[in-house]
Amino acid sequence: MKKALKILGIVILTVIILLIVAPFVFETQLKEVVKKTMNKNLNAQVDFEDIDLSMFRSFPQATLVIENLSIINNEPFKGDTLALTEEVTLEMSIKELFKSSDEQKVIDRLSLNNAYINIKVDSLGKANYDIALEDTTTSGSDGQPFKLDLKHYEINNSRVKYDDKSTKVFLDVEDLNHEGNGDFSLDQSELKTYSEALVSLNYDGVNYLNQNLISLDAVFQIDLEKMRYTFLENEARVNQLPLTFDGYVQVNEENTEMDLSFKTPSSDFKNFLAVIPEIYAKNIENVDTKGDFVVNGRIFGKADDLYIPKMDIKITSNNASFKYPDLPKSVQDINLDMVVLNDTGLAEETYININNATFRIDQDSFTANGNISNITENMLVDLALKGTINLANLSEAYPLEMEQDLNGILTADVKTSFDMNSIEKEQYQNVKSSGTASIKNFSYLSPEIPNEVKIATANMSFNQGNVSIPNLKLTTGQTDLTAAGSLQNLIGFLFTDQALKGNFQVQSNKFSVNDFMVAETEEITTTDDNGKEKTVAKTTGKEAIKIPSFLDMELKFNANTVIYDNLELKNATGVLVIRDETARLQDISTNIFNGSIGANGMVSTKNPTPVFEMDLNLNSLDIASSFNGLELMQNLAPLASALEGKIQSTVNLKGNLNEDFTPQLATIAGNALAEILTAEINPEKAALLAKLDSELNFINFEDIDLSKLKTKLTFSDGMVQIAPFDFNIKDIKFQVSGSHGFDMTMDYDLKLDVPAKYLGSEVGGALGKLSGESIANMSVQLPIWITGNFNSPHVKLNMQQAVNNLTQKVVAKQSKDLEDKAVDAINDILQGKRDPKKPFSKNDSTAVNTQKKDSTSAQTPTKRDSINKSQQKQVEDAAKNILGGILKSTKKKTDTTKQN
Repeated sequence: MKKALKILGIVILTVIILLIVAPFVFETQLKEVVKKTMNKNLNAQVDFEDIDLSMFRSFPQATLVIENLSIINNEPFKGDTLALTEEVTLEMSIKELFKSSDEQKVIDRLSLNNAYINIKVDSLGKANYDIALEDTTTSGSDGQPFKLDLKHYEINNSRVKYDDKSTKVFLDVEDLNHEGNGDFSLDQSELKTYSEALVSLNYDGVNYLNQNLISLDAVFQIDLEKMRYTFLENEARVNQLPLTFDGYVQVNEENTEMDLSFKTPSSDFKNFLAVIPEIYAKNIENVDTKGDFVVNGRIFGKADDLYIPKMDIKITSNNASFKYPDLPKSVQDINLDMVVLNDTGLAEETYININNATFRIDQDSFTANGNISNITENMLVDLALKGTINLANLSEAYPLEMEQDLNGILTADVKTSFDMNSIEKEQYQNVKSSGTASIKNFSYLSPEIPNEVKIATANMSFNQGNVSIPNLKLTTGQTDLTAAGSLQNLIGFLFTDQALKGNFQVQSNKFSVNDFMVAETEEITTTDDNGKEKTVAKTTGKEAIKIPSFLDMELKFNANTVIYDNLELKNATGVLVIRDETARLQDISTNIFNGSIGANGMVSTKNPTPVFEMDLNLNSLDIASSFNGLELMQNLAPLASALEGKIQSTVNLKGNLNEDFTPQLATIAGNALAEILTAEINPEKAALLAKLDSELNFINFEDIDLSKLKTKLTFSDGMVQIAPFDFNIKDIKFQVSGSHGFDMTMDYDLKLDVPAKYLGSEVGGALGKLSGESIANMSVQLPIWITGNFNSPHVKLNMQQAVNNLTQKVVAKQSKDLEDKAVDAINDILQGKRDPKKPFSKNDSTAVNTQKKDSTSAQTPTKRDSINKSQQKQVEDAAKNILGGILKSTKKKTDTTKQN
């Protein structure tokens, strides 16, 4: 017995060792087998990251896990992803591992986790999933290396997209979870399945489902030989609406044949509430309902390239009502009679009849009827709406999840008839609309806007495709508006993605731009009590102005007062054209800063960073007021803070805007031509002028005259370049040029021509001695270099250049005087007025030397040069002393008329 147990123990141990070792032995072979088999049989690029083989995961079966499998299409869909899956799990008998790659394999269980299937069909009917290579074998296992003998399969947390250009069908199935149990090895079997997913369906541009929760718990009878699938037991749910099915689907070589009937298992009106997406229809099990709601339909016939299945679907409700237990009001007198029909199998001959749709809340009732036909081609719409709705009652009767409250009375009696081609081509003459609509005492409040929007009254008159609005009165915050005009394409805006077009005359007593600052939001994903993720918009605390993308408007406006930030603009008029997220300003004029501004330009919020371009005419603006009110003025002309007076200017500029529509100064580029009309200066208000006033003691800024001063500015990259300009302080001439930055750094050159008479009698005497006569008409040039910043300037006199300028002037004056005297002496001799033998006077000695040099002496030039160099050195030294005296002298203590 002990020996038998020992042998059994050895056998078990051996088996365990084999089970542990087997994966390492077979994994390499399996990788080769799987990759070779897939690429051999598929016209696509198949790859995966790794294969894991386990003998214990589902013992006694072997478990094969393929990680990160990808299938990429070849032509004609080259590069497109057909399938990606994070994990493919296959369970099979261990003996299947010992078969060669050319032998049949039987897979018992298959699961796909986190898969993405992307199916495409082009306009010619070619499908990207048609990647199986043609079987060139005639018999045996070589032509069928895999045989699916599934008992169970499942797809978890996956997504399937189906985009068929040939039939104009787009299906997007998200959060797909599907499983099935059956025996695919049999020609006839039963397959028990359960599926749930969020389904979106678009057919020929019409959205029929939008992430609707659909589930199906069904048992199918499968006939693989005839490819026929029959519903046995089933229950489906669309959102929370239950449906049961009977019938079959049979797949033939040239078409698909079906005959399916479906209906609601009960006639309770809760079925209607269940059609509404769950997010909007919570806790319907507690709703008190009366009346019925029945869906009863049949889809039958063949589907191929030409035909779709015929259909006959009826949706009815009679004298129904519902009331939520936590809400004060109920919805009553609900009647619905709606039919979806197609009795030819041609898709374009599907039509919807709304024979009657009515409801009532309190005393307010609303009725709609009409029909929609030719759905897949040029859809024809014929609708009539009539009734009154108190908007506040909607949230008191139905649990709408809205971040804002609605109030107001909407009244409508409108009929409209149109075809979609005319709407899309904007051929509104083909639209037949008539009737009136109005809204009174409307109010709208949202956390995204700072103030409640109130519409006292708005009347609309429908005529063809045009909607006339003769009277609209709106207030919000400080803003009041009265408007009259028309909308050209309200139907196109409501039924397509067209921008809303219109023309309006707008009057306003006060218009505050701040009232239209939109609170910025960001998407935040949260998890509710049931563990489901929910994405909501939350304000960021920032505000921005956003030009709506859906507007195409021309507004002629007249506003008595416009408030923008801290500015008040008076008597604003002009034209505002809003189109393509861009606002264009045409012939704008307004009064501000005791003057006026004219403007033409544009502002665009189409890109993440708003941009602007503007041409401005500033006329007779008060300098001090505009400097204090405009940041741009403070950066373009910082010294304007010391000026009192009037200015006019033309400004051309462009750049980026902040979210509140103030300019990003570092991005501004443009130019300006400015003229000061009248101005008085106060040096104490500007550090630079105060510095110059203390450094240049011979200047009194009270004597400055800036009237008619003109200058040109160019600016870009945060720098302002000043073109050279001149002005005078009495008869002292100033020339200014240079640049400064928006960061208040500066680099300026000043050139002063100072008459010698302002330099004092001592300086004047020195110049007189150097020049040999009065210096009344002589001036001293003083170059000054200004750096630092406007709050802490550095003033530096270019002494060497000043000395050179003064020396050159004196020497030139001396040379000119000497030449004049020599010429006079020679003329006197020639005219006999002077005896040539008579000695020259002391003052004529230079002239004699000059005369001798010109006539005979070869040695004289060298002597004369040495004399001139000595004289020039004397002049240069004197110039330095003079200029030093200028800067060291005490302001206004030097009497220029009495000193010797």
